[in-house]
Amino acid sequence: MLKNLDPLLNADVLYALRAMGHGDRLVICDTNFPGDSIARQTRLGRLLRIDAVTAPRAARAILSVMPLDTFIDDAAARMEIVGSPDEIPDVQVEMQAEIDAAEGKHWPMVSIGRMDFYEHAKNAYCVIATGERRFYGCFILTKGVIPPEDLR
Repeated sequence: MLKNLDPLLNADVLYALRAMGHGDRLVICDTNFPGDSIARQTRLGRLLRIDAVTAPRAARAILSVMPLDTFIDDAAARMEIVGSPDEIPDVQVEMQAEIDAAEGKHWPMVSIGRMDFYEHAKNAYCVIATGERRFYGCFILTKGVIPPEDLR
């Protein structure tokens, strides 16, 4: 165990988060997402896991150490529901709350159609599979920067 780190952040996930640079993207996915096959096409090239928790809970752990990119409008994205792109399921409402809490302000997610989401995911740095069983629990987050005054 490490002090002040969420215990969900295992060594593999911490390595990836540290290795990522500004503008790199990560995917947080549910149990139905083709995580392994998509992950093989990412920069990291293998699937990471934060098992037995929901996607929003995994995001809370990740966002406790990773800032979102303030230079772009799509630093947080969600997979649209097929046939109902404006519908926001509970899992996405919960994710929005985690993002807002981590950033200290409302940070709207953009939506990406299902097939486009898969293509975006292939270009991510990594994919992190969760134990999320609700449909459309798939998100893409873009890493930002930590300003010099925040470094100690």
